Amino acid sequence: MLPSSPMLNLRFLRLLWAILISLSLLAAPLVLAASPAVPLNIVVTIPVLKDLAEQVGGPHVRVTSLLSGYENEHTYSPKPSDLVAVRKARLLFEIGIGLEVWVSSLVKNAGSSSLRVVTTSNGIALLRDKSDHDGAAHAGEEDDRGNPHVWMDPENAATMMRHITEALIQADPAHATEYRANQASYLRKLDQLRGDLIDRIARLADRRFIAHHPAWPYFARRFGFQIVGTIQPQSGSEPSALHLHGLIAKIKKDRIKVVVSEIQLSQK
Repeated sequence: MLPSSPMLNLRFLRLLWAILISLSLLAAPLVLAASPAVPLNIVVTIPVLKDLAEQVGGPHVRVTSLLSGYENEHTYSPKPSDLVAVRKARLLFEIGIGLEVWVSSLVKNAGSSSLRVVTTSNGIALLRDKSDHDGAAHAGEEDDRGNPHVWMDPENAATMMRHITEALIQADPAHATEYRANQASYLRKLDQLRGDLIDRIARLADRRFIAHHPAWPYFARRFGFQIVGTIQPQSGSEPSALHLHGLIAKIKKDRIKVVVSEIQLSQK
C-alpha cells in the first residue's frame, strides 16, 4: 500500500473532464424543435459518449450508456439488459482502440442487421505511454495503435462529437440542421471551458503527479502536466511489490504530492 502522507490522493482529476462536459451541458442550450414520435435509440459504451450524443441529438434521441462510470471499461462483462438495449438500437457509439474489447461479441450476439457501430476515435492521433511500465505489456489497455483514453483531451472530444453528429445526420437527415447547430453550440462552449482550464492550470507551480491507471497521457500533454509514475500500468492485474516500492522511493525522493486515483479501480 502506498503511504497516505505526504501525498494528496485526489479523485477529482479523473472526473475533471467529465465535470467540464457536464457544466457545458448546462451552459449550452439545445436548439429545440418538435420531438419525433419515436426518438432514435442509441447505445453508447461509456458516459462521456452519452453526454456527447445527447448534446447533439437533443429530443430526437434516446441514449443508453452500458457503463455507469463506476465499472472498469476494460474488463466489463455485458449484462442481459445490455443485449436487449443493443438489439433495440439504431446506433452504437464506442471509443474503440481496444478499450471495449467486449463490444464485438455483444454486437454479434445481438444479431441486429439494422445496427450501425460508430468508432468515435477514428482520425485521432494516438499516444503510447512507454514510461514507468516495468516492461509489462498493456493487455487490455493499449493495442498496437496506442492509448485508448482519447476523450481526456478536449480537442479529441471535439473530433468524437463530429463523428457522432455525422452518424446522427445519416440516420435521421430530417433533423440535420438541428444536429449541426447543436454541435456548433457545444463546441463553442467547449472552447471557452478549455480556455478557463488553461488559465487555472497556469497558476499551478507543480504539475507532477502519480497516476493510478494509464488514463492520463492525453490530458497531461494538452495541459502541461507530468506523469511521473503509474500505480497499475497493466489493466486487470495488481502491480508487483517491486513496482510499488519503486514508486514509493520516487515519491519520497522527488517529493511528489499528488496521486490521481479512480473510483472503479482498487484503492489498496
